[in-house]
Amino acid sequence: MSKIEVLPQDVAERIAAGEVVERPASIVKELLENALDAGASSISVTIEKGGCESIRVADNGRGIEAADVPLAFARHATSKIRVFDDLFRLRTFGFRGEALASIAAVARVEMVSRTASSPSGMRIVVESGTVRESAEIGCPVGTTVLVDRIFASVPARKKFLKTAATEQGNCLDTVTRLAMSNAGVGIRVTANGRETMNLPASGDLAERLALLLGGELRGQLVPLDYSARGIRISGFAGRPDLSRSSSRGMFSFVNRRSVRDPLLTSAIMTAYRGTMEGRRYPAVVLFVDLPAEELDVNVHPAKVEVRFRDPRAVYETVVEALTGAAANRALSRPGSQEGEAAAGGVAKAPENYRLRIEEALKRYTILPSRRNFPVRRPHDGESGRPAAGPGALPERKEPTAPAPGPAPEPARSAPRFSDLLYLGQILQTYLVFAGPSGLVLLDQHAAHERVLFDKLKKSSSLRGSPAQRLLLPEVMSLPPGDFALLSEAAGILGDLGLEVEPFGADTAVVRSVPSLLARTNPRDLVAEILEELAETSRTAELEDRRERILARMACKGAVKANADLSESEVKALCTDLDAAATATTCPHGRPLFILLSQGDLERMFHRK
Repeated sequence: MSKIEVLPQDVAERIAAGEVVERPASIVKELLENALDAGASSISVTIEKGGCESIRVADNGRGIEAADVPLAFARHATSKIRVFDDLFRLRTFGFRGEALASIAAVARVEMVSRTASSPSGMRIVVESGTVRESAEIGCPVGTTVLVDRIFASVPARKKFLKTAATEQGNCLDTVTRLAMSNAGVGIRVTANGRETMNLPASGDLAERLALLLGGELRGQLVPLDYSARGIRISGFAGRPDLSRSSSRGMFSFVNRRSVRDPLLTSAIMTAYRGTMEGRRYPAVVLFVDLPAEELDVNVHPAKVEVRFRDPRAVYETVVEALTGAAANRALSRPGSQEGEAAAGGVAKAPENYRLRIEEALKRYTILPSRRNFPVRRPHDGESGRPAAGPGALPERKEPTAPAPGPAPEPARSAPRFSDLLYLGQILQTYLVFAGPSGLVLLDQHAAHERVLFDKLKKSSSLRGSPAQRLLLPEVMSLPPGDFALLSEAAGILGDLGLEVEPFGADTAVVRSVPSLLARTNPRDLVAEILEELAETSRTAELEDRRERILARMACKGAVKANADLSESEVKALCTDLDAAATATTCPHGRPLFILLSQGDLERMFHRK
């Protein structure tokens, strides 16, 4: 064993910085929070190459006194707290005194700052934790911070960064979250010389959300305003039919701080259960405000998690607020019984939600603070219809599995489905066949998904997938982060037959879809692909991402469960399935069929 030694200061600082500065978006977050804490009413953010090359944040806040500028880069130097108990009275974003010190430990930082009472400002340059330059300078009131040579001193960390477009999307997501909770602050973002976000200061949260999440949501979100147990719940809740296949549309804030809190997620899902299709996630922007002493924000280096002194009270209040909104006529579907409920008052929470509270609190208590509740990822979605069938099938959306992976080795090889005797359909989901080996149950969605996936993959590997031009192009207003993701993947999508073009700062136009998915709603198809891009672009290689997109397309275009199929449609599906390269699993690895052999049946009936 080696001797125990104290780490050199520069090594210790770089290790500590790794907890705060994970990627360029972490730097954007810390600098924006500093600007907001300084009382800025206008903030300008400039990023180059996704923030991998440089990040510049300028604000018109109070600025820093000249004598304090060097101290701002000292570790654990802060103006936010004086004694330990101040941690439980915080109303600011930053407080640890680690942000600038951590950033300067892994990058070059240039700061210029002036207060209103000073005739001149101070310029300082810090690189790898060492002050390189320091001098007085003329500048406007406020603070400007330029960060470049990011991760130059830790090249190993730089290797883990993703593409510039992906990192830019992460930066824009960070700005989006902070902009939501600070509607009164004007924020402008420029990326690679192009303005990607321009948010004027506004006291209207609905207007700010429309700019951030897309104008199509305007009028489709119901305002929340509910108070109980000393806790206030505000924000907006989406109708159940605005649900998504992932939690990307759920935003939670505690005392204006963006958090990813498992207790709040559990409460939101509990409130929507029964009003929303299973394994779907609602669109919610939730603000929880409570006394600072009831909250511990010092449980995570990046300050993205919090702990509540009374989690039960928070859980119950969130559920009551959202179930009350669900009873509001505006949140219910037209003609529904819920729509006739009075808007005033609080709707009765689900009868068994007390049990859910107990379970959530148990998990909240026993899990370490740096772990999240495991939110079950849904299996593959179900949408569309078989290409061979005439007419439209009933529509029902289902979420998708994380990604197509290598198919597991099947226990039995697939039969020739067109040679089997079709007996009928059960539960409008499973097709029943009789064969020489026994009884075969076929999942109609998984089977059609496999057929579409193979056809899409084959056609795209030739000269690109045949595309169906839309008679009327679909115009979509997108959040900045989604727009960046779509722009990055435009080439891949074009090769797959989905032609998407930018049309303005935050608007895209869908001009064509793959011919095999001509019956699929283009807007829904793009939404599903965006979900996939958000989940995979950070980790997947180009070919892997392409396969995942193909799987998501096939899933969206496949016949749904709870859909009646005619005998001719079943026959066409069986013929296509016999020609498929893999007829044992869907692209996500789920089995297509189950064979109950004669021996299986005899054991079930105790004949053996």
